[in-house]
Amino acid sequence: MFILSDNQDITRAGLQYVLQGLNEPDIRQADDKAGLIDILRRQADAVVIMDYTLFDINDADELLILVECFAKTHWVLFSEDLSIDFVKRIVVSSQQVSVLLKESPLNEIRECIQQAAKGKRYICQRMMEMMLTMPAPEEKVMLTKTETEILKEIALGATTREIAEKRFSSFHTVNTHRKNIFRKLGVNNAHEATKYALRAGLVDSAEYYI
Repeated sequence: MFILSDNQDITRAGLQYVLQGLNEPDIRQADDKAGLIDILRRQADAVVIMDYTLFDINDADELLILVECFAKTHWVLFSEDLSIDFVKRIVVSSQQVSVLLKESPLNEIRECIQQAAKGKRYICQRMMEMMLTMPAPEEKVMLTKTETEILKEIALGATTREIAEKRFSSFHTVNTHRKNIFRKLGVNNAHEATKYALRAGLVDSAEYYI
């Protein structure tokens, strides 16, 4: 059984097309973490194809707990952008997780799904290259003044639309800054960006918990 945990219609349609090439696969859809867990409790012997960056899982710790709880499940992280540190931690911690980027060619996507169905891990070529050329950990993250201000707003819980209205900017402009911030920090979501902002002293812990 395959469980599609991706909230983008176009991605789901593409994955269903690829999966139909297999021998009459049982394809389910999970719209959120609760729905996914409900399906896995009934049938844990499955392949979960998940866009981690769009799904309601907070961080690597929470994902690894799920992986450990459902030992018969194989997980394919199929996302547009995953940080190298995140991927390295996941693949070191578990053999049950494969990694694909949405830019991967169709032959890699098919190969990954086939290997996952056999319970074998697969890491796409692009991610392997990125891990091999990972910059030294001491490299300092350089954010622009605008990016730093927007990161602080994100850490304080403001949405992209709220930040745009406050800064008299367009939603698209702020969203672009947000993506650039996440890329520079090597994070995948606001929760991870907030932890960085707290560590860097951009947000006071007392201010954060208000």
